[in-house]
Amino acid sequence: MFTRAIVRPPGANFAAGITNAAEGAPDLDKALAQHLDYCDALRRCGVAVHATPPDDRFPDGTFVEDTAVICGNMAVITRPGAPTRQAEIEGLAPLLESFALSVHAITAPGTLDGGDICQVEEHFLIGLSRRTNVDGGSQLASILGRHGYSSSVIDIRDSRALLHLKSGLAYAGDRRLVAMAGLSLPAQLRGYEVLEAAPDEIYAANCVRINDHLLIAAGYPRLRARLDRLGYATIALEMSEFRKMDGGLSCLSLRL
Repeated sequence: MFTRAIVRPPGANFAAGITNAAEGAPDLDKALAQHLDYCDALRRCGVAVHATPPDDRFPDGTFVEDTAVICGNMAVITRPGAPTRQAEIEGLAPLLESFALSVHAITAPGTLDGGDICQVEEHFLIGLSRRTNVDGGSQLASILGRHGYSSSVIDIRDSRALLHLKSGLAYAGDRRLVAMAGLSLPAQLRGYEVLEAAPDEIYAANCVRINDHLLIAAGYPRLRARLDRLGYATIALEMSEFRKMDGGLSCLSLRL
């Protein structure tokens, strides 16, 4: 059960962030409204929201998930793969320690984005991507192993569709994964049901299970209908402005 979430609203220079999406510049007012709705949804899921202030040094700073991996009573501060984002971790250790978490850190030459890490029960999937390198993934696997968690690697470096592993993969709970078609999953997940997102609904694969609810991006009716039929209590949220900046639902919070 999640009890808290750390978020950061988009700052005034949000549109200056890194993106490969060809969907135009985001509208800041709409992004702020969508972020407020996101926070309201977290509260509806029973989560207390801790909002940190925007920092105009970091236009991508609203995507806080990339700065840490949290599990149980431990946290790993990452070393983001984009050089312009590496200082986003400043001040994060004291905040995480204030939540009674033991804190570890990824060090150079390793790079690791939290968006490349998907937890499936006691097993972690580590995506090797344009942002997470082999050294960073190995450091995380070692830390997780010392805390009793297993892990395996999924290499998405050749994928044109995925910036991060969780851009096309989520664990929905109940031994079910939501994934883009064709994503190769490790043998440790045999026995899990995989719900494939259609090619035009890949963005919706980045859904987030929070306690008794499943957050899903609005505008992807087939995947949502399938999840509803399976008994999930879905909450659909507008994400248009964050999609323009290559961000998804999971990117907007650190959940603990």
